[in-house]
Amino acid sequence: MAGIYFHIPFCKQACHYCNFHFSTSLRYKEDMVAAMLQELDWRKGYLGTKRVDSIYFGGGTPSLLNEAELMAFLSAVEQHFEVSPDAEITLEANPDDLSAERLAALARSPVNRLSIGIQSFAEEDLRFFNRAHNAREAERCLDLAHSAGFEDLTVDLIYGAPSTSDAQWADNLRKVFAYRIPHLSCYALTVEPQTALGHFVKNGKVPPVEEEHAARQFELLLEATQAAGYEQYEISNFALPGRYARHNSSYWKGEPYLGIGPSAHSFRPGSRQWNIAHNAKYLRIMQCPPEEREALYEREELQPADQYNEYVMTGLRTKWGVSLARIREIGSSYEAHFLREAQSYLAREQLLQKEETYYLAPSARFLADGIAAGLFW
Repeated sequence: MAGIYFHIPFCKQACHYCNFHFSTSLRYKEDMVAAMLQELDWRKGYLGTKRVDSIYFGGGTPSLLNEAELMAFLSAVEQHFEVSPDAEITLEANPDDLSAERLAALARSPVNRLSIGIQSFAEEDLRFFNRAHNAREAERCLDLAHSAGFEDLTVDLIYGAPSTSDAQWADNLRKVFAYRIPHLSCYALTVEPQTALGHFVKNGKVPPVEEEHAARQFELLLEATQAAGYEQYEISNFALPGRYARHNSSYWKGEPYLGIGPSAHSFRPGSRQWNIAHNAKYLRIMQCPPEEREALYEREELQPADQYNEYVMTGLRTKWGVSLARIREIGSSYEAHFLREAQSYLAREQLLQKEETYYLAPSARFLADGIAAGLFW
């Protein structure tokens, strides 16, 4: 199985915390769509003969695409690839874009899953994040999505912000549970250096993110989701039984995917590549003949040590854990290294072992990145 990712590099406005690639100018949106369709045709052989099981529109703000633009992408995928009849087709959307008319149009399309960037149901949080929607729109879009027939929904929420009290975080979760949203992605607020939030924190305009505050709200998240019947199948992702995100799961399991658009990443066993994160340069390169498009992306050939590190990092984040059998395929020396370095984490009960598979203990999930780094080659 394989996936296709489209990075739509446009937003109405810049969220203060966001470090993804986008432009707030929609001036070249039509040109960008045409160039991305051209890239898809050019790179249609990247996945080989693998069937496409998931299509994901991310960004940026993919809900800025109109109905014709969205259908152009989906038609091109059908033309160039074998697509599973039950393929998961996800569109990321902001609440302010999801009017009843827009949702009706999406319901007529092959899109069968919406990923809605709510982030919070509180006005104070939304202003702090500089989101384009308000609290009323955050709830209304869920009502409208259900009315339009969308049952496969996922909602993004952010915790750990200085503006988010424990009581407000608990209220955010209660509202999601009340809507019986089948999938939930929750992320700790991160201060990235090149963002508005990074600038505000550096200059003392807003308080820094406190790790203890985020860790406490992470524990509240684990307790609340478990009580509501959700399974934490990845550090930041929670699902009702059988409702895992197929596209994201393929990333964590190391399945191949093709990324189209500025800054989009692609992966296949043994290598990965990423497109230039610059709209104007991307458009200019795509006007060149195919043999002159090498500057569109950079490529990295993954050496065995890279493959081992990446597998440990992604595997520990998931319910599927890290398998010695998979490490053995990379090389016996990596198996010996993993077993040696894992002993201290097993002794502290931060790692758990079941036969030849190793998992993070629930109490150590907030420490996932640090533990993975300690196991790296």
